Amino acid sequence: MYISLEDSYVVRVPPELLNENYDQAVLDAARSVLEGKIIDIENKDNVSIGKTYIISLESIKRIGDGSIVHGDGGVYQTIQYTALAYYPKMQEIVDGVVKSIQKFGAFIKFGPFEGLLHISQIMDDSINVDLDNQILSGKDTKFLLKAGDKIRVKIVSLNLSSSSLSDSKIGLTAKQPGLGKEDWIKMITSKIR
Repeated sequence: MYISLEDSYVVRVPPELLNENYDQAVLDAARSVLEGKIIDIENKDNVSIGKTYIISLESIKRIGDGSIVHGDGGVYQTIQYTALAYYPKMQEIVDGVVKSIQKFGAFIKFGPFEGLLHISQIMDDSINVDLDNQILSGKDTKFLLKAGDKIRVKIVSLNLSSSSLSDSKIGLTAKQPGLGKEDWIKMITSKIR
């Protein structure tokens, strides 16, 4: 889910950014360090509550004066910031788009993340894999899943790397009621009535 995040951070402003506009230098340094990164977030008691991906900084405020460390030309500045972030949670239901089909399942893009919808978690049916056409199809149900399709899935495993999106591992399922492609959900719901 998208959240507005408020936190503090000590940012290193490198010497090449230091100029007459110190506030802009701090903002530029903070953006390069925080935007597009996965960070740990903590509650008021400094207990980790998970990891989030910072999409963009909305505002920053300098706290006090910056510090200089002997032998380092940079300035270490404490900031208070607000940011737009994406905070995926276990058991969260998300809408995504199929990015690619593999013989072991489909990669689903949701928010800034990509997760694996393993072939065993797509549907209760034998699945035929057509890699050339990027299609997974149910043998009996005839349900199709192809690159570009929109699908509703649930996050069932979450291992976010502290360094990058590409190192993160997210497992998804579409086998529970209300999950899957919209036409699948409608078909199943109409059969129940």
